[in-house]
Amino acid sequence: MKKLLLVFVLGMLGIIPISAQTDTVKVNSPKVELEKSTKKFFKKMDPSIKFGGYIVGKYSVNDRAGQASNGGFDLRFVRLYLNGYCFKDFYYRLQMEVNGAPGPDKGPRVVDAFVEWQKFDFLRLKLGQFKRSFGFENPYSPLLVGLGSYSQATMKLASINDRIGEHKSSGRDLGFQAQGDLFKAKDGHYWLHYQVGFFNGQGINHADKDNFKDLIGGLWISPIKDLAIGGFGWNGKYTNEKYTGNGDLKSVARKRWGVGMKYESKWTLRGEYMSSVGGVATNAAAPDRSDGWYATLGAPITKDLKIYGRWDCYRDAKTWSSLKTNYGISANYTLGKNLIFQANYAFTDDRSVSVGKHYNTFDIQVYARF
Repeated sequence: MKKLLLVFVLGMLGIIPISAQTDTVKVNSPKVELEKSTKKFFKKMDPSIKFGGYIVGKYSVNDRAGQASNGGFDLRFVRLYLNGYCFKDFYYRLQMEVNGAPGPDKGPRVVDAFVEWQKFDFLRLKLGQFKRSFGFENPYSPLLVGLGSYSQATMKLASINDRIGEHKSSGRDLGFQAQGDLFKAKDGHYWLHYQVGFFNGQGINHADKDNFKDLIGGLWISPIKDLAIGGFGWNGKYTNEKYTGNGDLKSVARKRWGVGMKYESKWTLRGEYMSSVGGVATNAAAPDRSDGWYATLGAPITKDLKIYGRWDCYRDAKTWSSLKTNYGISANYTLGKNLIFQANYAFTDDRSVSVGKHYNTFDIQVYARF
């Protein structure tokens, strides 16, 4: 009688299910309890996962004087990724580059590896390895830039192939970032976007080498849908991991700012100016000031064909004698959702060299997604 009363009381308190209120109290084994807990956890986690990738093949030819080769075939990217959500509000992404021979900072390697909490539009928190928040063009996928390559300013000053001497990092670093969108308009777009992050400053797949963290931020307004106008700042330092003391530098400052705008719809209009103060770690004699700017226009010709043009300038010493200008035009033809054919032409005027100042480059690229 006492046992029945105890079971009844525990059942009323919810400690034992009512269905278990019998003469015999059934106790599950640890294995059964673990299975139940695991099922409950994964139900709450509710994970989703998507696998994909893309391949970019290229053939290029140019007539620049003084080169050992005038072009050839190349695989720009072979990338695989997986992404998804868990616990409803956490987005994750892992992306690998699998092209090239193995070696330091080349061949198969991790490109993206991060988790972002996305519960609120006004505050999203990201931790891991991802794109640095400097410039409008840097976050673009290579498939969406439209001209076969990023601008010189993005390449040299947004750390895709940084002038500072850092290894090729695809515009990425290890760090933490907060970003958000504020003031929602009637048509659904937001009037204001902010982003600020702290990064190691050493590029992808490299641990921090000093006690300094790079601070990178951006702020822009969107007066109408698809239009953004804003600016960016970067206060950082790079430590030379291969310092020898023989014509190189142990560390260099990386102080940069930029302004720009972008309009992305059927038509495309992008333009930015970036300025940098800081030397080159691998060359102590290199100038410590540089800047670059570009203007891109994309015009839809048909549903599947879009023509791009770009004026692209970079000054490695922030002097007119160091100016390198690319005048480019590109035709992008999209076949379905996953195949892009691209034909690119560029005329280059490079004042910084004495041989091969003027030359033409033509390339064909094929982008395949899966």
